[in-house]
Amino acid sequence: MEKEVKQDLKPIDILDVLLDQDNKEPIVLMDEKGKQLTFEQVAVIPYEVRKEKRLYAVLKPLDKIEGIGEDEAIVFYVDTDEDGNSIIKVEEDEEVAIAVFDKYYDLLEEAQKEEKAAKKTAAPKSTGKTAGTKKKTTK
Repeated sequence: MEKEVKQDLKPIDILDVLLDQDNKEPIVLMDEKGKQLTFEQVAVIPYEVRKEKRLYAVLKPLDKIEGIGEDEAIVFYVDTDEDGNSIIKVEEDEEVAIAVFDKYYDLLEEAQKEEKAAKKTAAPKSTGKTAGTKKKTTK
């Protein structure tokens, strides 16, 4: 059955997949041994390393990968092969990978703040009070 799955997969440009905002399908990659690994796309982050702009993808493994926890993700960078095709490679520089994660968390925090601000301006909270005022009377 595994052979049937491999035959159904068609190579496509990884950039088309990563940059498609409507794509909710898992991303299937092949490791060095030819084993298929399935990932969920978490984010695509443009980031500059040593004055070189690169595009990074944060992908969460859906398959068990030795050494990777269930709540962890992997940072990949977009590169090109000898034929000029887009490929992704694991970012092996831990410092760069951490910086990309930090950038992701910053963007996530910014998006959450914008979402909260949009909700506040879209629908003002009701206080439950009416326009008139009541006077208290004391005896």
